[in-house]
Amino acid sequence: MARKLQFPEGFIWGAASASYQVEGAVKQDSRSESIWDRYCSIPGMVVNQDTGEVACDQYNRYKDDVALMKTLGIQAYRFSIAWPRVIPRGTGKINPKGLDYYSRLVDTLLEAGIKPFATLFHWDLPQCMADIGGWCNPDMPHYFLEYATAVFDKLIDRVSYWVTLNEPYCTAFLGHYIGRHAPGYHDYVQALRVAYYLYVAHGLVVQHFRKRGQEGEIGIALNLMGRLPLTPEDPQDQAAAKRADGNLNRWFLDPLLKGSYPSDMLSWYEKKGVVLPPFDTQEIALMHQDLDFIGLNYYNDFYVQYNPHVWPDEWEIKNPRYIPVNTREWPVTEQGFTAMLLRLKNEYKVKRILITENGTATHEIVSMEHTVEDPQRIDYLKRHLKALHEAIEAGVTVFGYLQWSFTDNFEWAFGYNSRFGLVYVDFQTQERIVKQSGAWYAKIIEENALTLF
Repeated sequence: MARKLQFPEGFIWGAASASYQVEGAVKQDSRSESIWDRYCSIPGMVVNQDTGEVACDQYNRYKDDVALMKTLGIQAYRFSIAWPRVIPRGTGKINPKGLDYYSRLVDTLLEAGIKPFATLFHWDLPQCMADIGGWCNPDMPHYFLEYATAVFDKLIDRVSYWVTLNEPYCTAFLGHYIGRHAPGYHDYVQALRVAYYLYVAHGLVVQHFRKRGQEGEIGIALNLMGRLPLTPEDPQDQAAAKRADGNLNRWFLDPLLKGSYPSDMLSWYEKKGVVLPPFDTQEIALMHQDLDFIGLNYYNDFYVQYNPHVWPDEWEIKNPRYIPVNTREWPVTEQGFTAMLLRLKNEYKVKRILITENGTATHEIVSMEHTVEDPQRIDYLKRHLKALHEAIEAGVTVFGYLQWSFTDNFEWAFGYNSRFGLVYVDFQTQERIVKQSGAWYAKIIEENALTLF
């Protein structure tokens, strides 16, 4: 017997993307080089040495993509704005052509009845800013405020939902310690410093947004996931999992929502001789401002094993044997989605949440009938929408769900080898094909419900 899980009235269903992943046109209309352009040019950094030079060519094909969104009933589209398009030199002169593109995109979305959700920073920092220290530079928050102000001046009359930063953990640690993201550094101290100044920048922009007094909502998008001990009964794995949680989750939640950094992590870093950021009282107060929503990017939980040879964390990620994983070796752990939503409500007292990203990568081919079947993605989304519904039933206030991603796109270090889209993209011809999951998601939107059999 079918069971229908109804979502709240007015629940927003949409999809998400990011500028460097979909726009292409990296040299068009005076856009300057970004750190991702530079990173992709370094041999060995990206699968197949792929780049975002063309990507989905959405800079030139946005009208067709928005029309396709409308046919699927998409109600909201989260996109990011490329700083190298808006202020090519990072600071100073504004590039009207770059801003005009986003103005046209917003108008096209609104004409189609689709709510625009704009992200100010989704990783494509101008290379010229990196050349003067990037996010380690204490002046960077003020440059970011200058850029954000230019964007607000152009779009705030038509965009009601704003995200300051996407996944600051990734910018800080994947970009500056692990090296798997641009700019590709391996410096733990630098990663902590980047995380700090990203949050100072966030605080300045939120403060400016409030002072403008215009209607609209502002938040931040955090990638949060459970860090589970590989061997639950092992005290060393338990302690390692707590440190891993401190590194990924609490280091980014606590300053925003508690006004302080986690004390156990501060003690651990001091014990290991890690040089910490300046922790200025006024700057931390700036980080700790009321937000209209927290954006949750949830994909999976990870399992953690104690490893004394990894400095300074002393842990590593290791999946249990037999656990189901996607093509990125990410576990499928929908129960962690419910758990994280409840944690935000109960531990952090978050009153309003937007699912800013959720999705999975699968291997897909175009059939002889010119269709793309992706039952694994449908199964993943079913599991996670059921988990989301359980959290809402338990009292968590979630007002929307933005699937990652609308189209297949350039997936950072994985290049074009990792497909997350509801819509298949042939990257040679730029043809779009709505996948089986895209048609399935359209039905979810139409009914505002998940039907289980």
